[in-house]
Amino acid sequence: MRHDTTFAAALAAGLTLLGCSSGSPHDRNGAVQNRVALEAFGSCSALEQYVEDTAVSQMRADLTAVKQNAVNGGWFRSGGIAVAGDSAGPPMAAPGAGAPESGDNSSGAPKDYTTTNTQVEGVDEADFVKNDGTRIFVLSGNKLHVTRSWPASELALTSSVQVEGWPQELFLAGNRVVVFSSIYTPEWDLSGDKTVNGGVAVDAAYWGYWYANTTKVTTVDVSNVSAPTVVGEVYLPGGYVSSRRIDSKVRLVLRDDFRYPRDVQFWPTWPSSGTWSEGEFAAAVDTLMAKNESLIRGASLAQWLPSGKRRVGGELVDVGYRCEDFHAANAPTRLGLASVVTLDMADASAEVRRTTVVGEAGQVYASASSLYLASSHWWWWPEPGQTDATYLHKFDITEPDSARYVASGTVEGHIKDQFSLDEHEGFLRVATTINRRVRDEANPQNTWGTLKRTNRVTVFHEERGSLEAIGKTGELAEGETIFAVRFIGPRGFLVTFRQVDPLFAIDLSDPTKPTVKGELKIPGFSTYLHPVDANHLLAVGEDRDADGGWTSRALKVSLYDVTDLANPKEEFKYLLGSSGSYSEANWNHKAFNYFASKKLLAIPFTDWSFACNASVCDYRSISNLQVLGVDVNAGFTFKGQLSLGDMYSQQYRSWTYSWQPYVRRSVMASDESGATFVYAIADAGIRVANVESLSSPVATVNFPTPQY
Repeated sequence: MRHDTTFAAALAAGLTLLGCSSGSPHDRNGAVQNRVALEAFGSCSALEQYVEDTAVSQMRADLTAVKQNAVNGGWFRSGGIAVAGDSAGPPMAAPGAGAPESGDNSSGAPKDYTTTNTQVEGVDEADFVKNDGTRIFVLSGNKLHVTRSWPASELALTSSVQVEGWPQELFLAGNRVVVFSSIYTPEWDLSGDKTVNGGVAVDAAYWGYWYANTTKVTTVDVSNVSAPTVVGEVYLPGGYVSSRRIDSKVRLVLRDDFRYPRDVQFWPTWPSSGTWSEGEFAAAVDTLMAKNESLIRGASLAQWLPSGKRRVGGELVDVGYRCEDFHAANAPTRLGLASVVTLDMADASAEVRRTTVVGEAGQVYASASSLYLASSHWWWWPEPGQTDATYLHKFDITEPDSARYVASGTVEGHIKDQFSLDEHEGFLRVATTINRRVRDEANPQNTWGTLKRTNRVTVFHEERGSLEAIGKTGELAEGETIFAVRFIGPRGFLVTFRQVDPLFAIDLSDPTKPTVKGELKIPGFSTYLHPVDANHLLAVGEDRDADGGWTSRALKVSLYDVTDLANPKEEFKYLLGSSGSYSEANWNHKAFNYFASKKLLAIPFTDWSFACNASVCDYRSISNLQVLGVDVNAGFTFKGQLSLGDMYSQQYRSWTYSWQPYVRRSVMASDESGATFVYAIADAGIRVANVESLSSPVATVNFPTPQY
């Protein structure tokens, strides 16, 4: 197979890193690539060869690990590996391959209202709830529910649209909604409604999110809230990861597993004798490797990389792809495909462009001009001497029709979430927790060693196609893990936790010399930090005692004064619930809702109460929206709670992974008189009340329980 000379060199380097050589497992571990780069494929033949070579490399690494574990794990004691039922045997499961139209709302719009809480101003993030002040759109089960939300007393469900598959998130821009749903398509058939596997029709929606290998993009015109119309349907290979929207342009990030040929196996077929000796098992694995390689080499590029489909006039047509839009890294990452897809919400028929990295999709961060993908270095066998690392790939998203690859870099450690990255005045700041694997002196027979942990902030600048580290802090909080990060202009704030919560305040005004100016230690930890103004941070997290024990746990909101970086203070805190309480705001910033103009904070809240009636005692569920006033000088004021406990208790038997009736989101809106209304939103419905009388709702909408 012929391919470009320059790419051949990168291919050879990549395969060496991935581990094609023989020898011990330690010989095959790929070293961290400190000068990471992506190179576009010059031809489809080069792309096909790389895909097949990489698939063979990882298949052999995985099966070699199976063989090593069988020997080192003692699976051959008592005469060999036995068939199913023998507890000495290995696990049986093998890995698988604008405003509404005139007349829609005669009462105008609210004076002010909240929308999705995002990391970067002007860069929208998809969620399962979107609103524009007069309308709220909610994905619940397998439907898009359209509600008229203003005036609050006239809250009403106006229509619903069935969505194919498992709806994940949506965007709203003017009178267009795009919904991203996940579909399982056996045999990589992107035909949509039904698929066929072995002659049996399978409803794609049945399989659920975790088995999805196709993302459907459904565009809906919502000009008429009583009769929304589907105007576009696109099926793209890969599972939904994340997305960003700037104006009408959407950048959709997908991850896809390599689609191994059907008969590729990751465990040898059981022998008729019912047991394997060590030598027989090793030989069976070697034979399987050779068989798998033959199948992999025989697959076509179209089998590896399906192109996707678009529905046009009732017919499905191929959307295609360009081989030169695929890129390979000169560093070992987990086998897969990570694609940045460009869509136009204003034109459902516009060309779909994909920029794809042959590797793993990790965290996603986007500024107004750049999108970054962060993927972990791939260790296939743990050993002392390793330090984890993350590869960063930067794409220019200022071009309207595609995401253009710009540069790559390597940072020591791994990142927690999207807030671990931030771009400011051309500099990328990255907060990482660093794991170093060292020898286990207390247990020398442990050949994997043990971990030592620390943390750091590193600053990068793009220079000649490379993200170069130009500054970094010293190592912070040995033995602890990053729980929350927020960069705000030339300052950064970092929370780590083991038993107490150190809040580090970092001066980033000189990118080459990021400096920790102050540190605050208090019990518990914060999981999300939100700027209130230039000198104050709101935080949500957990309160714990000095030992970090669970029994002392409670949800906590904090107000930090960071006017003086050298002396950060937790000025106020407010505790919520029992040790069993939780809030989605603890792990998802989109559930955190701060209405700056009204100085109000709303977070969803779930807890349990223990109640007795005569001789019968039981647990009862609590599901509500907690609303607090926030004042940087006076602290927190409890405004009340808007309960959806009745929906929760009535619908709890209908719970599924993708449909849960507890409060998850909120919207707040105020009118010209200053009256403020709070909407609590669950998969089961919406309820609204005036903030001054939250216990007396003015309207409720119930969504029907989904029928699959």
